[in-house]
Amino acid sequence: MKRVRGFTLIEVLIAMVLLVAGLALAFATLGAATRTAARGEAMADRSERMRSVEGFLRTRLTGARPIPFDIDQSRAIAVRFIGERERMRFVADIPDYLGRGGPYLHDFKVEDAGDGVRMTLSLSMVQSGKAVAERDARPPEMLVEGLRAVRLRYRSLDQDGRLGDWLDTWEATEQLPLLVEVTMIDRDGATWPPLVVSLPLAPAFTSFSLPVQTQ
Repeated sequence: MKRVRGFTLIEVLIAMVLLVAGLALAFATLGAATRTAARGEAMADRSERMRSVEGFLRTRLTGARPIPFDIDQSRAIAVRFIGERERMRFVADIPDYLGRGGPYLHDFKVEDAGDGVRMTLSLSMVQSGKAVAERDARPPEMLVEGLRAVRLRYRSLDQDGRLGDWLDTWEATEQLPLLVEVTMIDRDGATWPPLVVSLPLAPAFTSFSLPVQTQ
């Protein structure tokens, strides 16, 4: 009768080492795949967030109308567009689901959020060249948060009828700028691609006699 030979201690230890190494490799591969999937999902979420915010801004800006919403008493002129580095105001029509329809003052504002900044939108109905406070007006809507910084800039024609420099402040408030640029930086320092929007109705209210302004 043949004697059955068992495993030696060294063989068992080698098998255990190989098993542990295989499990470690499997877990490392699974962890790398999980991290890759998480990064891909985060990138997809960030891209969708960018598309949503930029799409909304583009729609609102392209719908800007040269309707007055205030009077500059010092110059006795109608105010149609106010543009600053972190705030801009203009009139555009809104769909019924956002309000009662018709022309509304759009007030985009960059606000301090403690650990960063956010951009909000306030809407006010415009009647007879004035923004009207509604009794049932909604509070400012959150457009985007989790940002480090937002910069708004404006561009129009110079005295020679050519595109001038980008401006941090739009001083020709009786007119619409030809172009508006929005640049956002995420809290982690990643810069969004600059959004440059052309205002279709601006040329009819743009004068070639604007003063030359530089940054």
